[in-house]
Amino acid sequence: MRRLIRSALFVPASKPRAIEKAAHVGADLLILDLEDAVGPDEKGEARTAVDVAMHCWEASGSVRAVRVNALDSEWGAADMRAAARADAIVLPKVEQVGDLHAARSALSSHGSSIPIWAMIETPRALLALNAISSAVGTGLAGLIAGTNDLCKELRCSPEHERLALVPHLVNMVCAARARGLYVLDGVYNHFKDPKGFRAEAEQGRALGFDGKSLIHPGQVDLAHLYFGPTARDLEHAAKIVAAFASPENAGKGVIALDGDMVERLHLEAARALLSTASENDS
Repeated sequence: MRRLIRSALFVPASKPRAIEKAAHVGADLLILDLEDAVGPDEKGEARTAVDVAMHCWEASGSVRAVRVNALDSEWGAADMRAAARADAIVLPKVEQVGDLHAARSALSSHGSSIPIWAMIETPRALLALNAISSAVGTGLAGLIAGTNDLCKELRCSPEHERLALVPHLVNMVCAARARGLYVLDGVYNHFKDPKGFRAEAEQGRALGFDGKSLIHPGQVDLAHLYFGPTARDLEHAAKIVAAFASPENAGKGVIALDGDMVERLHLEAARALLSTASENDS
């Protein structure tokens, strides 16, 4: 059963209190960050937090991941060795299929078959989306939009409802959906601005993202609110299932429901939504 990934919280590996607190916030995906959130002089010490975090988060119900440093960096090889015991790794600045194969090879050398999440953060990655998302044998599970780095590299602004980013975000969603991958929207930096978070999250959901990557524990419940199925969504899905199950609609390909024409493709989507919601609640 495909689980919901509505929230992906980045947790700095250099902050023990943040690691401890993250175990209780209910994020669907917890990402111990060895990369951007850790300064060069802290990398080695921060890496020792991997075992601590994996143990601390064991009973959280979250998928436990580690964002490693790039494999071609001085910290990459040691990061991969430490991260091999996690549930997944998050690979930064993926630009080509070779990056995924190199990560898979490194994990395999440590006896690990955990999935990989690819950060899409550069123009080269945008141009290689089709190849990256369709890479065979890499264990790719999902794409994460690195919107801060994308804005920097594209020299564009995140303002005006992310107008400059929207085409690229849509392409990420399309690439992920074509290959059955998860796809997560980028972070919202202003963690004390719930109104702004709501606007960006609602836009992300409208574009088709599964969820949102986060930088603060206070954003987790908001992500679940805006990306998770609402009570209204579940009620409507249940009505579709019930309508098709009624004797008068037996064998029909399309029926009228509450003024709308509903097809069997909507029935399949309704069943999937109800099943996923039930599985994630259990």
